Amino acid sequence: MSPATTDPAAEYADPPVKANILAAGAVLWRPAGGTGSDTGSDALEIALVHRPKYDDWSLPKGKLDPGETPVITTVREVAEETGLNSRLGRYLGHVTYPVTGHRKLKRVDYWAARVVDGEFEANLEVDVLEWRRLDTVMDALSYPMDRTIVRNFLRQPADTATLLLVRHAKAGRHDRYNGADDDARPLEKAGRAQARALVPNLLAFGAAEIVSAPAARCVQTVTPLAENLGVDVELEPLFSESGYAAAPDAALKRARDLVSADVVRVISSQGKVIPDLLENWAATDGIALPPARNRKGSVWVLSFHQGRLVAADHLDRHLTPTDLPQG
Repeated sequence: MSPATTDPAAEYADPPVKANILAAGAVLWRPAGGTGSDTGSDALEIALVHRPKYDDWSLPKGKLDPGETPVITTVREVAEETGLNSRLGRYLGHVTYPVTGHRKLKRVDYWAARVVDGEFEANLEVDVLEWRRLDTVMDALSYPMDRTIVRNFLRQPADTATLLLVRHAKAGRHDRYNGADDDARPLEKAGRAQARALVPNLLAFGAAEIVSAPAARCVQTVTPLAENLGVDVELEPLFSESGYAAAPDAALKRARDLVSADVVRVISSQGKVIPDLLENWAATDGIALPPARNRKGSVWVLSFHQGRLVAADHLDRHLTPTDLPQG
């Protein structure tokens, strides 16, 4: 069955029919043999799972639980079906298809996910996990839509470094703030809830260190994450609106310096910084950015290969929990 769309940029277009079953999954990968540092495309293995209920071979995936985001679901479902813990990377697009025997439409969002640790054990949903080299994975998959997602995965290098760029959460309106110093304007109640909800979503991408513009609302947005990780928030004036306006090139250089193959860092910044910073970065490295509203509490997942920006995925809807009955 052909998917309605698998283009990552197409997630911002309104689908003709709204899916009423939501799911998420991953292209789960590791270096061939499970060890070593060679992660070129010829040295990768992709995990396929066999589901005895359907007698098929597919990518690991599953339905969103009430209150989950697709990002959180992906990590949970991979762990439940494969026994493996993973770290998410690039967004790979989504597929939509009708559910056989039901008047329902299912949407599945996919991410690249690298194995961190764990061990497979057969369970009620999956009885066999096979690691497949790229020359055999396509023929082994049961569904064309899974092959399309794997092709999306292969369009960029698998082994990428990740940088997470967060716009601060809701902090009320500037013109309604009574304080003399706008940098002291705190998060409002809804913003504090956003900050707490960001924690498991950012951890899904391996967030480990945090750098923030000095404004209180920026620092407060990543404080729950810092508390969870047990780390300090490093302040960087270049990521503030005034600091960026005075030295945009220096701010971009500072952001580039935070990219690391060894650690995933989070930058918390502001609305008048992020769009221009990303436009300059994307233009320099020769990629096109997807359309994005850059709303408060949204996140850019930036992926790099050998220091070059190769993908920029904007998470907004993907950070919104669903209470949709999954049927």
